[in-house]
Amino acid sequence: MKQQTKNHCAPLEGLKVLDFSTLLPGPYATMLLADLGAEVLRIESPTRPDLLRGFPPLVDDTASLSAAHATINRNKRSLAIDLKNPKAQVVIHRLLQQYDIVIEQFRPGVMDRLGLGHQSLSQQRADIIYCSITGYGQTGPLKQRAGHDINYLALSGLASYSGNRDHGPCLSGTQIADIAGGSHHAVMSILAAVYHRQRTGEGSYIDISMTDCSFALNAISGANALALNTDPKLESELLNGGSYYDYYRTADNRYLSVGSLEPQFAEQFFTKIGRKEWLTRIVQDGQQETLKKDIAEIIATKSQKEWIDIFQDIDACIEPVLNFTEAADSDLIQSREMICSVNGDIKQINTPFRFNGQKPPLFNRGAALGEHNHTVLGELGFSAEEIEEFCEVQGVTH
Repeated sequence: MKQQTKNHCAPLEGLKVLDFSTLLPGPYATMLLADLGAEVLRIESPTRPDLLRGFPPLVDDTASLSAAHATINRNKRSLAIDLKNPKAQVVIHRLLQQYDIVIEQFRPGVMDRLGLGHQSLSQQRADIIYCSITGYGQTGPLKQRAGHDINYLALSGLASYSGNRDHGPCLSGTQIADIAGGSHHAVMSILAAVYHRQRTGEGSYIDISMTDCSFALNAISGANALALNTDPKLESELLNGGSYYDYYRTADNRYLSVGSLEPQFAEQFFTKIGRKEWLTRIVQDGQQETLKKDIAEIIATKSQKEWIDIFQDIDACIEPVLNFTEAADSDLIQSREMICSVNGDIKQINTPFRFNGQKPPLFNRGAALGEHNHTVLGELGFSAEEIEEFCEVQGVTH
């Protein structure tokens, strides 16, 4: 793998991360760190490969490399090692001489049983930053319970008022608890721990519960609920369908987003749809449901393209709902360089980070399983014979 050179667009250069996680929350977090210049080494099982590797479509059949894996694990190296093998302890402890940030995503107690828990590793280096990402946290009644994004959102309260009255809670197009909850909060916590270590020399143990983080995302509605001792409900809040802030179907079965909440935007919106007199209805109690129905009837009279043309040159917070291809090809996404090519021909969603007008460099798609075994073990001082023996035992041929 091409190594990153000093570049002001790689602000995390020098951070070295051991990533024991799989699927989405941990790998997405380390993707963000790698995008920003951190050196990330994935520790992968040779017998139980990350399920994301085989998630169709594949971009490399020979390497069992999916498009999702190639993106979410870009700029990382892969060391395939059976953590239950006694020799694994030797390798990990040598790695800890160089890597001082650990991310893992097992259920509580698994890493401890492998001799790789925080307490064990912190005895080797007291300044280690150790981040555990789980569904329900390291403590509490559900700490050993299995879960997925949908479950964390359900138990956080968010799902209870996300959807509509007719059909109930709805699924999001992306994994909110996994990414906004697990990945983003892990990165924020790790960077806070790095700053703390720079000031004090002390390491940190970080306990990320995706349910905790999802609960924190209740933000405005949750704050109101605590103040009023009442629950937010489906289509009852300002931003969840309880006002005319919503999506509306157009004549060609597409959708238009209407976010014209502020008075100046509302005036533009109702003027352009030919119903300026409806402005008074937005503040009248009990009018929101009928107002939304009346707006829906108007929006349904024209195609999405016709509405785009009508609102093109005014600020009214009205935008078309684009499919992914339309978004990727749009002037906005193209001008912001949000699509890139890695390894010459693999298209990916680019990193959103931009420093001093430039994006951090992206060098390589996600690695094949154990692709860097020989290189990493060589860097750790193992002999060629030891490396061959180790790889043979692990069943890795790279």
